[in-house]
Amino acid sequence: MIEHHGRPEGSPPAAGYSHAVAATGRLVIVSGQVPLDADGQLVGRGDPEAQVRQVFANVTTALAAAGAGWADVVRLGYFLTDLADLAIVRSVRDEHIAVESPPASTLVQVSGLVNPEFRVEIEALAVV
Repeated sequence: MIEHHGRPEGSPPAAGYSHAVAATGRLVIVSGQVPLDADGQLVGRGDPEAQVRQVFANVTTALAAAGAGWADVVRLGYFLTDLADLAIVRSVRDEHIAVESPPASTLVQVSGLVNPEFRVEIEALAVV
């Protein structure tokens, strides 16, 4: 069971995330996913949208391996090296989540990721 609390009374407006999500079930933790393909090759060198799409594909694959899907995601953590990529992240995210009941989220701008060519890393928590 998953309950989304998008904007509890007294909370500031939420743009594309829920302030709180309550869930019961088996916890699935997806490590931070980066823009590498199944062969370990960088996807989208210099192309933020290609990188974001690869990262979401990798999250999808990891969720499926654990018997979960996007409807089970209760939290997303985003790490971006350039906040100018946020619009792309939101657009691609909205292709995967139920926008009327989005997961809780955290967004952090970082000075760099493990590979200097990575622009985005995303981690997820799901409950099935």
